This record gives sequence, structure tokens and C-alpha cells, in this order.
Amino acid sequence: MTYSKIAVIPAYEPEAVIIRLAKKLCENGYTVIVVDDGSGERFQEIFGIVSEYATVLTHETNKGKGCALKTALQYIKDSNMPHGIIVTLDADGQHTIEDTVMITEEAAKQPDSLTIGGRKFEGKVPLRSRFGNSMTRLVYTISTGIKVHDTQTGLRAFGCGLIPFMLDCSGERYEYEMNVLLECSRNHIKIYEKKITTIYENNNSGSHFNAFRDSFRIYSIILKFAASSFVGFLVDYLAYSILMIALSGLGSAVCIPVSNITARIFSSTVNFSINKKLVFKNNDSLIKTAVQYFTLAVLILIGNTLFLSLLVHTFGMNSFLAKIFTEIVFFGISWTVQRFLIFPRTTDQ
Repeated sequence: MTYSKIAVIPAYEPEAVIIRLAKKLCENGYTVIVVDDGSGERFQEIFGIVSEYATVLTHETNKGKGCALKTALQYIKDSNMPHGIIVTLDADGQHTIEDTVMITEEAAKQPDSLTIGGRKFEGKVPLRSRFGNSMTRLVYTISTGIKVHDTQTGLRAFGCGLIPFMLDCSGERYEYEMNVLLECSRNHIKIYEKKITTIYENNNSGSHFNAFRDSFRIYSIILKFAASSFVGFLVDYLAYSILMIALSGLGSAVCIPVSNITARIFSSTVNFSINKKLVFKNNDSLIKTAVQYFTLAVLILIGNTLFLSLLVHTFGMNSFLAKIFTEIVFFGISWTVQRFLIFPRTTDQ
């Protein structure tokens, strides 16, 4: 089957390897689009040579990888290019032409899905790359239940029909690629992963990934949710402790469930407000989300209370330690349901 092939390369202060990359892609039948993400005058000679093989779009200032990818996708959409397969790849020489062609061909078999190139991480791999991918892989699996080996790969391919979806995904910098994976899981867009070669030119010196700043952006939603949950936990634990002391004369069989239920009512109200307005920035109906949230809160409360009582009465755990352990267990359940069912991302976020 014949289809058009479009290669998109976001580039910020690239090394000369991008010239060879653009040329090889052009020779292999790709329409190449390179986005100069505010690299400045010092790199205009490189982009000048690249323009012999590619269309070069320019950001006057650095806006981030996510913005660069969206600029290229918007350009493709506005230019009414023949529908085909879009493949994105990094400018630092990490991806071979052979792997790029392979990922493109695989994507052509399922254009309504996302096909990604998963690096093997064998041999000499920079520690920050190995550690960073391990962390995002763990977070992604916990958040979605989907196993993806290489969540940070820049080699991705999909049909032009997914351009509106890709443009709608939030994120301006490195967090954009993680958000795409998260949104794929929420929108039931299948992800296919194919093994590719792991290449790091000069120990990945061409990468502009900032381990602290960009990792924070990638994990930002989960970190904010954790912070919100921690605030809710403090409110919950404080109320629980005060009530446990105040009602201690009633006996543990009555004191524990009453204290836990009352404390959860206070903390749930606080947690709902923070999650809706600050964490997920959801603009759906207040009544709708409140009903969904408090239904979840009731179900978790039932499970939470039963589990807490089980730990204290059956296993003899200290009631205060049991409370902490119980909250940790139910954290993951609460995150998943709120992120994908109650507070899904709204388009104007």
C-alpha cells in the first residue's frame, strides 16, 4: 500500500548530525519538517544546510519540545499534505534510519494507533537516561495499568488522522510526550512498541533534557495529586487523632469507625476542591463531578474502614500506624479513578 511519509524533527541548538539525518530521511522518501526551537543566530548555518533537505519552521524563542512538535503538526494540518504516516524523531542522532523506516511501516498497519520505538537500554547508557526512563515507566504503569518499556522515546509514528488528538494533548516541553501516552490510555488509543537500537552520541551530550526541571514537568500532575492527597491526609489524620482521643471512652469497636468516617468527611471536601481546581483543572459541572467524587469517596471509605479495622483487630497493628498504611494502599486506587474517570482533562485546560 502506498502512503506518504512525513518526518518531524524538533531541534534546539542541534549538532551537525541533524544534517546527515535530514538528508538520509529525504533520500528514503520522507517529507522532512524541522522545527528550529529558538536556537539563535549561532545555529543558522546548520539550519541553512538542513533547509536543502527539509522545510524549516522557526520559533523566535525557545518554547520547548512539545510546542515544537505541535508547530509541525499544525503546519501539516494547515498545508493539507497528503494523508499518510507521521514519524517524530530526535535531532541528536539517537534513531537510525532503519529503525525509523521500520516504525513508519509498523504504524502504517495501524494508523489510528501510536507506534513507538522502545530502546533496549543495553551497553553504555547514561545513568540519567536509564534512571529517568525507569522512573517514568513505573509511574506510567501505576497510573494506567499499561506496560510501556520506553516512555521517553522520541521515535513515534501515527496516522495523520491523529493530528487533532496530538494537538489537543497538554504540555509544552518534555512533559508533552508523557502526556500523550497518558491521554492515549484514557482515550483508548492503542500503543504498539517495537524494539529499536539504543544510540547515545557522545554520551548523549546533545540532549537538552534537564533532569530536575523536566522530570518535575513530566511528573507534575502526579506530584500535585500526591501533594493534594497529603494535605487531605493531614486534615484526615488530625481530625482522626482528635476524635480518637475525645471518643476513647466508647471503646475501640465504636471509636475507630466513627473517628475514621467523620475525619474522612472533612478531608474529602478539602481534597475534592483542591483536585478539581488545582490538580486536574477540570471544568465539568460541579454537581456532576461532586456526585462522582463523593461516590468514589464513599466506596473508598467503606474499603478503607474495613481494611483499617482488619489491621487493628485481626492483625493487632497499632491504630495510628494502621491508618498510615491504609492511606498508602488506597492512594493508587483514588489517583487512577480521579485522573481518568472523574476529572478527565478538559480541552480548554
